[in-house]
Amino acid sequence: MPFVRGVWMRGLTVGAMALSLAALTACSSGGPKTFQTQEEGGGFRLFGGRKAASSSQEPAIGVNGYLWRATLDTLAFMPLSSADPYGGVVITDWYVNPEKPDERFKCTVYILDARLRADGLNVAVFKQARDASGGWVDQTSAGQTETDIENAILTKARQLRLSNIRG
Repeated sequence: MPFVRGVWMRGLTVGAMALSLAALTACSSGGPKTFQTQEEGGGFRLFGGRKAASSSQEPAIGVNGYLWRATLDTLAFMPLSSADPYGGVVITDWYVNPEKPDERFKCTVYILDARLRADGLNVAVFKQARDASGGWVDQTSAGQTETDIENAILTKARQLRLSNIRG
């Protein structure tokens, strides 16, 4: 029976190689993939199938579009360090209020949900104060500051949503 087992193993090996070759061919078809061509072509498809057209009017980002836009609008006075619309993270750079040059603030906003919900948002505020030697020292920020920024973002997001519904 070793001959029968050998035929079965060869058949299994040939099948696995054919499947690997089909997957490799699907990866290389269509030329080089860039961000723009992936967006237009629907991204990577193992066997070259087309993505079904979406009837949804939701934005292409991975988080709630209203919360995203409201976050950027609310924190527009601070310099932006990083913004990831797919992960839902906005990080500002240090902001110094001209009226209080001895303290500075930095914010990180996490958008946690694709729905417009109050618990789908988390804000972290960092504060530093200038010491006697001119360096910056970390301090605790008031918890109310984070709550106020969250409320401002949520209010702006609701306004954006309502303006979109009305017209």
